[in-house]
Amino acid sequence: MHRDRSFSLLGFSFPYWMLCTIEMFERLAYFALRSVVAVYIMQADEPGGLHLTAAHKGSIYAWWFVFQSILPMFTGGIADRYGYKKVLFGAITANIAGYVLMGYMRSYEGFFFAVMLLATGTAFFKPALQGSLAQSVDENNSSMGWGIFYWVVNVGAVIGPLIAAPIRGYSWQWLFFASAAVTSLNYLVLLTFKDIPSGANKTETAWEVLHKTLRNIVEPRLIAWLLIMSCFWLMMYQLWDLHPNFITDWIDSSAIANNLLWIPAGWLERGPNGDQLKQEILLAENAALIVLLMIPISWLVRRMRTLEAMTWGMVMAVGGVIVAGMTGNGWIFLAGVLFFSLGEMLTGPKKQEYLGLIAPPGKKGLYLGYVNIPVGIGGFAGSKLAGYLYGHFGDKSVLAQKYLLQHTSAGEGKHWNGDPNALGDLVGADRTEAMVTLQQTLGLDASETTRLLWETYNPQWWVWTPIAAIGALAAVALLIYGHMAKRWTDMNA
Repeated sequence: MHRDRSFSLLGFSFPYWMLCTIEMFERLAYFALRSVVAVYIMQADEPGGLHLTAAHKGSIYAWWFVFQSILPMFTGGIADRYGYKKVLFGAITANIAGYVLMGYMRSYEGFFFAVMLLATGTAFFKPALQGSLAQSVDENNSSMGWGIFYWVVNVGAVIGPLIAAPIRGYSWQWLFFASAAVTSLNYLVLLTFKDIPSGANKTETAWEVLHKTLRNIVEPRLIAWLLIMSCFWLMMYQLWDLHPNFITDWIDSSAIANNLLWIPAGWLERGPNGDQLKQEILLAENAALIVLLMIPISWLVRRMRTLEAMTWGMVMAVGGVIVAGMTGNGWIFLAGVLFFSLGEMLTGPKKQEYLGLIAPPGKKGLYLGYVNIPVGIGGFAGSKLAGYLYGHFGDKSVLAQKYLLQHTSAGEGKHWNGDPNALGDLVGADRTEAMVTLQQTLGLDASETTRLLWETYNPQWWVWTPIAAIGALAAVALLIYGHMAKRWTDMNA
């Protein structure tokens, strides 16, 4: 049964709130999986994991970004043309199928296919949902509207990791199925409201929509903005996609675990220094801070120019990545996530508001499809870069193999070509065995061995310095872009 669109809560219609609910369920399912799947894919000592390499994980994530974030460049126009609800229904179905297949596929090729199916569903979901939302707000309430939307997204992002931690402790496969089950709830929500008209031409063919999409994007200011934001999202996504492995390998959160009054057993795992908080629980701070602060911050910056707010957000996020990536201490890591989250709150919603406001009538879905392009470009490049950097300089199991080769009798007289995949044969220990072998060889415990590798190879500098530098360059470029865009607007006023 459809509710009357005259219903209003805080100045927003009933369909607006239902769209936020759909996004919350979709993000809950997505982040329950995304917060831990990096560990499932490549962590050498993860029971039940795939035990693939950092390069494998980098390729999976890179193409995940392409399918999920570049395809909306085309699917946004399709959503405008054929109707938001129809596209949402198909996207939800594809997502469910992707989650289920991910639970069954154990080979690199099979898991890759399942992830691409999920990513394709998301590529149709995003512009259809965001296009509907853009039609539900106006210039007077768009800043608050997108801020609330971003807040709701992070409600799902908070809950997802909290339920993922105990479920994956029981069964990885059940976690994939749980994400599929949560996603299926959106079938019911879709029934509660009528489709929101896009204002687009409904007589265009799919090829005409594609042509319009390509024609509209070739605008110099838009291209410059997309390239700058691509560099920023390259850095941003590594907090979520690389830090799960970095935390599991290097961050000691035992002091945090010991000082909290009560922690569910499912949130803990055994580490070198005793009980540790699972990495997804630490990273959930990011979404929790956004849930607590997103709406107040949206209100405080409601009159700030979008590009100005985004520039300040970039600067803060870069600082957060530097702090969070340069430490092995759990408390300092959380401080870095705090700075990063404040920067994200200034930047994330504003990118959607910026394109939503400049989009011509009938092209909201099209332009909101463009907003995902920098995520795809930055995510692809960032995943490939992180796969190389972490695979060569950050993966603790690889560094254990390197130490065996370079500092013990296992490497005497042997030449290494620099390929991490060759280390296993050279030292007689593959990635899943390397840490145990090194401990036995040196007579050290796990904590002492981890500290030795950290001090010998300095993985924080080799991995995070290039990533943070790219984010800093993006902040400078956006500052210059803002001045140029203002001058262009004044000249054409």
